[in-house]
Amino acid sequence: MAQSFFSASSIAAFTLSGIISIQLSGTDSTAGWPNTIGLIGRALFAYPLGYMMDRFGRRPALSAGYGTAIFGSIVSIWAIINANYLAFMLGAFLIGMARAAGEQSRYVGAEIFPLSRRAKVIGIIVSAGTIGAILGPQLVPISTGWMESIGLPPSTGPFVISGIFILYAALAIFLFLRPDPKILGAEVARIEAAEDPDSIENVPGGERPLRQIFAAPMVQLAIITMTLSFFVMTFVMVITPVHMNYHAHSTGAISNVIMAHTLGMFGLSWLSGWLIDRFGRIPMILSGAAILISACILAPLSLLVPILGLALFLLGLGWNFCFVSGSSLLSDALATHERGRAQGASETIVALGSGLASFSVGIVFQQGDYLLVSFVGLAFSLLLVGATLWLVRKDRKVRISM
Repeated sequence: MAQSFFSASSIAAFTLSGIISIQLSGTDSTAGWPNTIGLIGRALFAYPLGYMMDRFGRRPALSAGYGTAIFGSIVSIWAIINANYLAFMLGAFLIGMARAAGEQSRYVGAEIFPLSRRAKVIGIIVSAGTIGAILGPQLVPISTGWMESIGLPPSTGPFVISGIFILYAALAIFLFLRPDPKILGAEVARIEAAEDPDSIENVPGGERPLRQIFAAPMVQLAIITMTLSFFVMTFVMVITPVHMNYHAHSTGAISNVIMAHTLGMFGLSWLSGWLIDRFGRIPMILSGAAILISACILAPLSLLVPILGLALFLLGLGWNFCFVSGSSLLSDALATHERGRAQGASETIVALGSGLASFSVGIVFQQGDYLLVSFVGLAFSLLLVGATLWLVRKDRKVRISM
């Protein structure tokens, strides 16, 4: 429930953010700045949120995280009404902080299940965003018309919807996430440790420092996979509404392409999780990278909405394969008492990579239009393939030497 409301809230707020940023700032180069500021908020809040999860439990930490987006929506509405660009960036920052909670909720869902089922569970949690993928973009033209009819700027509409939906997400977590998954996860870990001598729960030496955790090749691969796939997805996605707006596409057409993209991100997550448990993390990472490559090749070939929709759908699907695989790979490598802070630290890295994509894409778009944006996405997708093959080989050498 919470993930569905969170997804609808995020997508509704995102759809017109790049266009609003250009209108308030007066320059194309700021198209990706709201998403960049949001990702900085996510990056800065990810580790403290992980600490809160380990210290106070999953339910209060997630509730507090979602709550920040309510204030972010209110600030964004005020900023649009008063044409205040700095306030609009503050709203984006607060909404971005809530994304740290939304992204880490997949680990909360997975930790109460055995290792062999975690990829499927992560896929199910991510797939809950399908509801938001459908509702979020479709509510954008409705909400803009609603705001216009009561004398407010039409672009405030998506942020009104966003604030309402994120309130529902916070209430769903605070009222219904009982007992706390931290308690249940510890019990599952105890059972696994008793049944499997090789379980990560039985690693001697107590709590490992982050440097030791992140030195493992499979942990590195998990973080690189999530970071690069998020970079490529963000880089192409953020600029697509601006690209379409400059070629006279309607708000409805832009919303439909974003809906296709978000359906690719979330709609088949239930299947991708099963595929990952069935065929393994590494093959699915490589499959996701291949789909990202095809999306980057297809995106600049046509201005037709069906072609752009297909390209953005593939962009979302490739991200999904990589993201769920990388998340599962990371979850496999962490003991119960390490999860909050290690997953929070990894989310910070992923968010910084996505923030770099959002910050730079407007500049790249100015220099070389949509074709150059797609080429950069292609290059980073190929880099992911190379990194995967290298780290798998490195992990084999480490295991042989042990």
